[in-house]
Amino acid sequence: MITTTQALLRLAQAGGYAIGAFNVYNLEGVKAVIGAAESECSPVMLQIHPGALKYGGPPLVALCLSAAERARVPVAVHLDHSSSPKAISEALDAGLPSVMADGSHLSYAENVSFTREMAELAHARGAAVEAELGRISGTEDGLTVAEFEARFTDPRQAADFVAQTGVDALAVCIGNVHGKYHREPDLDFPRLAAVRAAVDVPLVLHGASGLPEHMVRESIALGITKINVNTELRDAFIGALRDRLAQAGSPDLVELLDGGVAAMQAVVAEKLRQFGSSGRA
Repeated sequence: MITTTQALLRLAQAGGYAIGAFNVYNLEGVKAVIGAAESECSPVMLQIHPGALKYGGPPLVALCLSAAERARVPVAVHLDHSSSPKAISEALDAGLPSVMADGSHLSYAENVSFTREMAELAHARGAAVEAELGRISGTEDGLTVAEFEARFTDPRQAADFVAQTGVDALAVCIGNVHGKYHREPDLDFPRLAAVRAAVDVPLVLHGASGLPEHMVRESIALGITKINVNTELRDAFIGALRDRLAQAGSPDLVELLDGGVAAMQAVVAEKLRQFGSSGRA
């Protein structure tokens, strides 16, 4: 059943667990995420990256919304990491109930201005807005942020940012990175606790692919209520296809794609258990 992002996040915030938000690019990704959520009896989010939106357009949005409506568990659909007012407006026009307005590359004042404008646009259409305060390093879908450009979330700015922009959820930067971690992850948990104390909106952790389970659980205990996963799903899908194509004989296309779905679904199911949302639907 389709639901709103805010409904899912508020329940997670009250229940002490996190909602898994999984980036999808095609039917196979959608089937994997919803299949895992139904098998785990878990709420879940389908997330569309700007690159995927550019590639799939309104048909991809329609696919996600239709699948969410038919699911046996609560499913929200969300636009991830968009810095484009045009793309955000088009996503809202296509029916997405929540978007991420990413002004993290801007100065603080510019981020406030951009985010407030996008929040007003979304709220006028009954949609919710996630924003980012700070700047997460790493690479995802062609978007790269060098480590020297990364900025941690300032707890002293967090309350002001939320008050000025009216955002519904806040993505934090506490040492998490997009894509793969090239050294041992080192999350700043005292900073996360300080941000949690400063604001009451749901907090979001990007860059969860590759984080050790104990760090994920500590993040949730300190107030994270939405966790994004992308890289591990892509790797699972591509790896499954590569392994099957390396075998002798030409595989049937449906068989090939089913193998990719199964690989992604296993990753999603494991994450849902890790996030504590299994059995919460």
